[in-house]
Amino acid sequence: MYVCTAMSKEITARAQDYSQWYNDLVIKGGLADYSAVRGCMVIKPYGFALWERMQGVLDGKFKETGHQNAYFPLLIPKSFLSKEAAHVEGFAKECAVVTHYRLKNDPGGAGVVVDPEAKLEEELIIRPTSETIIWNTYKTWIQSYRDLPLLINQWCNVVRWEMRTRLFLRTSEFLWQEGHTAHATEQEAVAEARQMLDVYADFLENYMAIPVIKGTKTASERFAGAVDTYCVEALMQDGKALQAGTSHFLGQNFAKAFEVQFLSKENKLDFVWATSWGTSTRMVGALVMAHSDDDGLVMPPRVAPLQVVIVPIYKGDDQKAAIDARVAVLVKALREAGISVKYDDSDYNRPGWKFAEYELKGVPVRIAIGARDLENGVAEVARRDTKQKTSLPLEGLPSRITALLEEIQQNLFDKAKAYRDQHTTRVDDFDAFQKVLDGEGGFVSAHWDGTAETEERIKELTKATIRCIPLNNPPEEGKCVLTGKPSRERVLFARAY
Repeated sequence: MYVCTAMSKEITARAQDYSQWYNDLVIKGGLADYSAVRGCMVIKPYGFALWERMQGVLDGKFKETGHQNAYFPLLIPKSFLSKEAAHVEGFAKECAVVTHYRLKNDPGGAGVVVDPEAKLEEELIIRPTSETIIWNTYKTWIQSYRDLPLLINQWCNVVRWEMRTRLFLRTSEFLWQEGHTAHATEQEAVAEARQMLDVYADFLENYMAIPVIKGTKTASERFAGAVDTYCVEALMQDGKALQAGTSHFLGQNFAKAFEVQFLSKENKLDFVWATSWGTSTRMVGALVMAHSDDDGLVMPPRVAPLQVVIVPIYKGDDQKAAIDARVAVLVKALREAGISVKYDDSDYNRPGWKFAEYELKGVPVRIAIGARDLENGVAEVARRDTKQKTSLPLEGLPSRITALLEEIQQNLFDKAKAYRDQHTTRVDDFDAFQKVLDGEGGFVSAHWDGTAETEERIKELTKATIRCIPLNNPPEEGKCVLTGKPSRERVLFARAY
């Protein structure tokens, strides 16, 4: 058995400082780095490879459900935002505005300054989301029912000027996808919004190994300009919730604001019905917080940039050559099985250092092969999730690794689900409500009287928000946890990111 005697990873323990633990993993795990631009981040190659894996799966699912990718401008005329009142109110405080188009050198010695003569006739907004520019375009694309449904998605960046930022979880610029669809009927649009919510839930649970609760947002928490907002909520290891994706039924709000009408089969002119839906690089943060430990990242195999790493243990060129030859056969078989694998035979770091490095990066499976292993026809296989090490025959190893990756994937989901279930508490009085939140936290299932005033008061008192009203919520007569007024169902509260 090969023991890791490598460098100290210097990761802050979760129990000591959860926030610093998270930052340590993102930085030292090679996912991202801070940028010279306030509130923005640099996504490093390993982090971007993870995002590409997520993007690839989701993009495939979007196309399977009939959507096409397109691209719309980064810059949006300021007047567009004001056409939908709730939309502009929801995003006004987060908008970055372009006012001039040229710089010049200041002869007074102040350096480069804005040229006052180069002021734009109309100021431009750097997109915080693209509903307005897209719906202005759709009015030229949609004329009759034959043009519907219009199912468009775009992968892009957006800017929302955040005051308190955190790598991946909340940055001023982030990467995401945003779907924007147009339909002939209300029923079709609602079905689309629900379908895309299911796509997100499937991806998060079956690829990210993160269990989620599907629900609707309260009126106070809806997307600006939406009739209904559907969401998937996940629970992190510190007992805080994280919204992992949203899907919005927009009704005819944007169609009316931008005059997007179509001629129906009955030869009547009507406004189209709309949806929008999106998820972002925030999911990378969710993955880090849902699965990782004090030794580093833990990657679910189905989205891991690297699923298997092989490290040789040898003395001398003869042993190295023999291991190389056997590993070449193994690597070929693993790749043919659809497994991403790296053979790290670099000689500038010792095996123990490599073990620690790949543990930090969360690679699901590590294989170590030494000269004696080769003689015995075995290899040491270590799994990242449980850190269990097993000696397995080289013969038939690719099929065993395939099965092991699936076992790790399921184990991560089961572990996260057990944590969420253990930290979902039903309460019926406000003292118990506060004790749960001030203790281990988690989801709190409680009655609410349905008013925005009570929702806001609970937030002021506890910093907890209504994360969602679960879909298919069973009716249950009760009393609001704060006011004691009648309530017909429970909702989920939590402190959140």
